[in-house]
Amino acid sequence: MIKITLPDGSVKEFASGATAMDVAKSISEGLARNVISASFNGTTVETETPLTTDGSLVLYTWNDLDGKKAFWHSTSHVMAQALQEMYPGIKLTIGPAIEKGFYYDVDFGAHTISDADFKKIEDRVLEIAREKHEFKMRSVSKAEALEIYKDNEYKTELISNLEDGTITFCDHSNFFDLCRGGHIPNTGLIKAMKIMSVAGAYWRGDEKNKQLTRVYGISFPKQKDLTDYLELLEEAKRRDHRKLGKELELFAYSSRVGQGLPLWLPKGAALRERLEQFLKRAQKKAGYEQVVSPHIGQKELYVTSGHYAKYGADSFQPIHTPAEGEEFLLKPMNCPHHCEIYNNKPWSYKDLPKRYAEFGTVYRYEQSGELHGLTRVRGFTQDDAHIFCTPDQLDEEFKKVIDLVLYVFGSLGFENFTAQISLRDQENRDKYIGSDENWEKAENAIINAARDKNLNTVVEYGEAAFYGPKLDFMVKDALGRSWQLGTIQVDYNLPERFELTYKGSDNELHRPVMIHRAPFGSMERFIAILLEHTAGNFPLWLMPEQAIILCLSEKYENYAKKVLELLENHEIRALIDNRNETIGKKIRDAEVQKMPFMLIVGEEEEKNGTVSIRRHGQEGKGNTSATVDQFAAMVQEEISKTLKTFSV
Repeated sequence: MIKITLPDGSVKEFASGATAMDVAKSISEGLARNVISASFNGTTVETETPLTTDGSLVLYTWNDLDGKKAFWHSTSHVMAQALQEMYPGIKLTIGPAIEKGFYYDVDFGAHTISDADFKKIEDRVLEIAREKHEFKMRSVSKAEALEIYKDNEYKTELISNLEDGTITFCDHSNFFDLCRGGHIPNTGLIKAMKIMSVAGAYWRGDEKNKQLTRVYGISFPKQKDLTDYLELLEEAKRRDHRKLGKELELFAYSSRVGQGLPLWLPKGAALRERLEQFLKRAQKKAGYEQVVSPHIGQKELYVTSGHYAKYGADSFQPIHTPAEGEEFLLKPMNCPHHCEIYNNKPWSYKDLPKRYAEFGTVYRYEQSGELHGLTRVRGFTQDDAHIFCTPDQLDEEFKKVIDLVLYVFGSLGFENFTAQISLRDQENRDKYIGSDENWEKAENAIINAARDKNLNTVVEYGEAAFYGPKLDFMVKDALGRSWQLGTIQVDYNLPERFELTYKGSDNELHRPVMIHRAPFGSMERFIAILLEHTAGNFPLWLMPEQAIILCLSEKYENYAKKVLELLENHEIRALIDNRNETIGKKIRDAEVQKMPFMLIVGEEEEKNGTVSIRRHGQEGKGNTSATVDQFAAMVQEEISKTLKTFSV
């Protein structure tokens, strides 16, 4: 008999050789119908793999990320079979699951593939799927595997790097593939599949190697799931921040300025300024002091911090001055500068914590192929702050930063999020600086603070910064996509490297602990995500203009100016559209500009001292009339409901 431990801690006994599916059936027939993959002692197994030792078993359904990975990886096998049938002589390489779907890299030789071929490939995949072929793993000797793939240099290269006795193939139907495992029980679970695109991809990502064709696809257990997914993609296109940024005249790019260097237009600059002032007000309440550091620093500064060793290859090339041997770098990080600000004078424990905040612009040389709108740029501004505190103050300071992040999210409509505790890689410690002792203290500080704040957390190993662990806030947007927004990091290492000190109550010098934090992260990326989350309909307090006054004709322009003056007295941002256009044209243009309120003025409004109010996106619901004071009160009430009050 073997003992199987389930995720809830319960232990069940089975005869040796029982499978994950047997365990699922022992729990319930309903679960067994939905189980599509499993892991045993941390290793992915098939649902029919015999279990012969005691161990921990996790069962996955479609609702689990690992379940989806098994589903998509299995579909990549079926697609590879279809491609091999339809394009004789092609050479298959690898076909993993990815975040959304899967791909297979193929050397098509003399064949070509285009979107005109997608439908027939999809139809063949579903034909194979309906035949309900089981996925079965088998071990193959290295010599046998090399012989089987003697005409496929890609597979033989993979096999050559494997140890004899560890090589497995996966069979289904009359198709086999070199594979480690991780499949659904049979092809019949695949009910819907679509090829999304094809692209060029170098073998093993090396541009010196041959370029292959990467075929991207996605699959689902129900046709409705695919339909919903495609509708979501269409909505994502409509919400694309690059499209909205252009329509709303927020930012632009210039080939003369350079790739990845956004130009903020007046409306976009005003939006940024409002976000900055919003956070600055909260930071002032929380005891932060504003600092400013230069856009460049001597290379030695970043050598000391460790950033040059870790990020030097991703930085812009050093700036050489006329002085011999003098080198500067465009600033890739703000933290080394803040360490030197702290080092400007001696401190006592009575002076701590010191909280330095800066909206600091940094520069990193991202590869041109990786640049994407505002989400991946070469110059971006971080809402950076660094807190220097005693070890005894760390817990309280960390929790205060969590409160600040939650305030930001609450005021901007990000309600669905998970706090990711990002720790060191458990195997490869070479990626990090500092002692194990300091790392353990830092990791425990984050784990304890997140627990005390009752945050919904997940732990991810290998996601820590090179100098310390992090608490990353993973936010879901209106389309259900997950983004990393906001981060808090505990760092014992930079204080060591910069020899930061404070005098303790014992009159001895001690090292402070450093907290790095950025609720927005990158201003550019944050605004991009906010644009897509809101579809450009920002919270009313943040909108560049909150109202536009539309004149029915030019003879009401003087009254419109009077309304504008009254609105400005109430600190409501507004403008007048006095173009010689029809009122219908003005309304349509205001809708495109996402103007929250349209205030229409004509003869009746001038006579009664009112405005006719039309709300964005409420076509056909009728207009309401109100005085300017009444309208202002309505706006202020709405703002007060969304813009939270920050208290310390």
